[in-house]
Amino acid sequence: MSTRLSRGGRLLNRGARVGFTFNGKRMSGFAGDTLASALLANNQMLAGRSFKYHRPRGVVASGAEEPNALMGLGADGTFEPNQRATTQELFEGLASESQNHWPSLDFDVGVVNSRLSRFFPAGFYYKTFMGPRAFWKHIYEPVIRQSAGLGKAPKDRDADRYEHFYAFTDVLVIGGGLAGLTAAKAAAEAGAKVLLVEQTAHWGGRTMVDGGEIAGGAAEAHVEALVTALEAMPNVTMRNRCMGAGVYDHGYALAYERLTDHVPGHDGPRHRLWRIRAGQIVTATGAIERPLSFAGNDVPGVMLASAVRDYATNWAVSPGDRTVVVTNNDDAYRTALTLKAAGLSVPVILDARAGGGGALAEEARAAGIRVENGKGIAKVEGGKRVTGVAICHQAGEGAVLETISCDAVAMSGGWSPVVHLWSHCGGKLTWDEAGAMFRPNAEQAPTGADGAPFVIPAGSADGEFSLPAILANARAAGLAAAQRTGATAEAEAAPEATARDETPIEPVWMMPQGAGRELRAKAFLDYQNDVKVSDVMLAAQEGYESVEHAKRYTTLGMATDQGKLSNINGLAVLSQSLNTPIPQVGTTTFRPPYTPISMGAIAGEARGEIFQPLRRTPMHAWHEAHGAHWEPVGHWRRPYCYPKAGESHQDAVAREITQTRKALGLLDASTLGKIVVKGPDAGKFLDMLYTNMMSTLKPGKCRYGLMCSENGFLIDDGVVARWDEETFLCHTTTGGAERIHAHMEEWLQTEWWDWKVYVANVTEQYAQIAVVGPKAREVIEALGAEGMDSQTFPFMAWEDRTVAGIAARIYRISFSGELSYEIAVPASQGLALWEALHAAGAAHGVMPYGTEALHVMRAEKGFIMIGDETDGTVIPQDLGLHWAISKKKDDYLGKRAQQRAHMTDPSRWKLVGLETLDGSVLSEGAYAVGQGTNANGQARVIGRVTSTYHSPTLGRGIAMGLVLNGPDRMGEVIDFGRIDGGRVPARIVDPVFYDKDGEKQNV
Repeated sequence: MSTRLSRGGRLLNRGARVGFTFNGKRMSGFAGDTLASALLANNQMLAGRSFKYHRPRGVVASGAEEPNALMGLGADGTFEPNQRATTQELFEGLASESQNHWPSLDFDVGVVNSRLSRFFPAGFYYKTFMGPRAFWKHIYEPVIRQSAGLGKAPKDRDADRYEHFYAFTDVLVIGGGLAGLTAAKAAAEAGAKVLLVEQTAHWGGRTMVDGGEIAGGAAEAHVEALVTALEAMPNVTMRNRCMGAGVYDHGYALAYERLTDHVPGHDGPRHRLWRIRAGQIVTATGAIERPLSFAGNDVPGVMLASAVRDYATNWAVSPGDRTVVVTNNDDAYRTALTLKAAGLSVPVILDARAGGGGALAEEARAAGIRVENGKGIAKVEGGKRVTGVAICHQAGEGAVLETISCDAVAMSGGWSPVVHLWSHCGGKLTWDEAGAMFRPNAEQAPTGADGAPFVIPAGSADGEFSLPAILANARAAGLAAAQRTGATAEAEAAPEATARDETPIEPVWMMPQGAGRELRAKAFLDYQNDVKVSDVMLAAQEGYESVEHAKRYTTLGMATDQGKLSNINGLAVLSQSLNTPIPQVGTTTFRPPYTPISMGAIAGEARGEIFQPLRRTPMHAWHEAHGAHWEPVGHWRRPYCYPKAGESHQDAVAREITQTRKALGLLDASTLGKIVVKGPDAGKFLDMLYTNMMSTLKPGKCRYGLMCSENGFLIDDGVVARWDEETFLCHTTTGGAERIHAHMEEWLQTEWWDWKVYVANVTEQYAQIAVVGPKAREVIEALGAEGMDSQTFPFMAWEDRTVAGIAARIYRISFSGELSYEIAVPASQGLALWEALHAAGAAHGVMPYGTEALHVMRAEKGFIMIGDETDGTVIPQDLGLHWAISKKKDDYLGKRAQQRAHMTDPSRWKLVGLETLDGSVLSEGAYAVGQGTNANGQARVIGRVTSTYHSPTLGRGIAMGLVLNGPDRMGEVIDFGRIDGGRVPARIVDPVFYDKDGEKQNV
């Protein structure tokens, strides 16, 4: 049985007993336990059920690679499913429950799937669920939905808080074992700023369990000295319980810190997501022990040899009183010796190598342990726990030589370097034949934009496993990382360490070597998804030769552990089945995160009221105090209108438009996107972004521009102002600032990376106020800005002036068709200027106007609006904007796309104005219907309304729309559908309804 040992347990505090529950049953452990070690100490071998066959499953590992012991932890608002018992630290009151069974863990009706496993081989769902089609709705889909998923989704609102943290460092070291500590110290001694993260709660990794001799003393003492030295260094930051989750381009990395998962009733954030920019990244992520593939290797009590050693050493837990060890390498002998020293029985060590082990094997024999060379396990006896093993020759077909009674099996199939983070950003691997493992290929490291490598593996993550090699390798990695970031000091030499002679590993991908079908069908590769050796062989037989295809056909490595234990064994079986070398078969893709990250950590503080933070202009409080009715525009809140007491929104809009057209109106235009583009190549860059020429624009002048995607569709418009020879300001739509800024950055970073251009989104740095109407010039001049007449300050120009004592930049542009100036000032001065303009304009009845008045006035002038006249399929030519497309430029984004046949098709819908015969307002988005019907009997659609309003200026409804051959059909009356089924006749007219010659804006 699994028990707590009377002595030992280096991580335990036996003076602090901790109570917890498992499936409602009260149990106890000690401070320092993990949930897994506490369950084993309570003789709870059965931890869950597998996904497909609902087979009994127990703890198999001791760390983040655990595929079986997944638990639902907590309750109500703190409940979280699929948490590994091996990484969850025990605390008082922890509530845990096993998953994927009904009605109970001990008795699960789903186990019938295991009895019928011959009917559910790999890929059965692809064949079974193809027909008959009538079965889908009432049989297949309900069954699949009921069976899908592991664990229960939380039902209550998450009661915890989460946060994001941004960090910048010279060297990021991921992994706090001996290699990581050594690399971090070398980099810090060289003068680099170092951030060291470790996913567990303790430093030192396997060295603290396996021991050894470093610098003439115990390896554990050397680790403790390293930690003490690093903690004292001012240029080193150390974080444990912090997992390196992913490595991305340009030295960007994510780390996931579990702040309070181990603290009962905690106050503070639960998890923290680190967003790190590092000059160099050292991956000292260690290695994972591989299981062996033999029949019954999933029975509870069959564990990795290193995990058995961990539980005995760290937590004084024995998974069994009698443990059989089976291996193909020398490392597993350490487990046998550890168990023997703890007073436990090791009936036999089965070494699959015909020649057996080296010095450790001799040490085991000297300790009185029976060692059998060239032997393996034919099958494991037992159901819900191990009761014995049947021994066979490894070179045979599984004929049983002897059956040995035991209650645990410690297996070791060798070690695989953790290459996930190295591979996330393109690092390549090489197959190490001698070590039977993939290891990083130093000649094909991940590189940055400058072509220089920025990731360095260290220690066993680089395929080094002896203490001297680990220390030398890690020191070199840390020093190289520091030097690449500009550090010049020298680090201390690596200390001397003692290496033990070990006999090389001999690969064992199936046990026994010639196992028949019955044994292969019980030998598991992926424990969680129930993928067996026979499944991978079937995939190869059915033509799935690509490792990626075989993965998806069998679901190998697609469980929550992402193949940490199963992938290498699986691809080796595939390699043998295809009679193809393992390097040629290759590996599947390693994708972040390394282990799952909570949804709360990804969201951070973005929840509740700040799920989508509201953006407010400097005049927001003024608008609110003056009765603004708010409209969401992107992340901003803009005044829709300013209704007075007893006034409808429609009346308020009409009043605002009439006052603006008659005398004076003010618009808060601060939300419009403002992007500075600067550099020697700025003009060339903007020529590629806009359809018209921007490089010829003179300083002090403005030009309206259209921006298209590479597919030719219109994505934004706005006025571009040239500040000086190398600097432009691009105005964008309110909702487009971030999107267009990202669009610019994408092209600069991926296509024109060598152009000397810098872009910055300065939208929130400036308040911008539109002063609009016949009295606009008079008011601005009254505030001290002299010489605003058209001769001194012409349309589409800008100048720096002082307005109301505030330094301002004034743009002579108009979106309403009236005389208009847009005044930009620092955001901190926005409210002061707004109030000064109101005071100066009081004699003219000045009033603010909102977005709806803005939209109506622009529609009266026939100006397009992105998002109304465009829908992602519209090109400038559809909108009659040929004049804004340069004929001088060789190229711009979208030009070639606009020359395709379907873009130049004369049957494309074109922009026109629409006025109803009765003066009513057309419905937004209404379709124009032509004569006759389509083949399916539906009305023939010949156009649609893009924007529609009631114009108080004209006293009738106006609309703009896209209509088939629209510009050629002026004066023609067409019908538009109504929601109630009726039709409204409307005449096609010029889209400019008001002041077609622009006399009012040019006064």
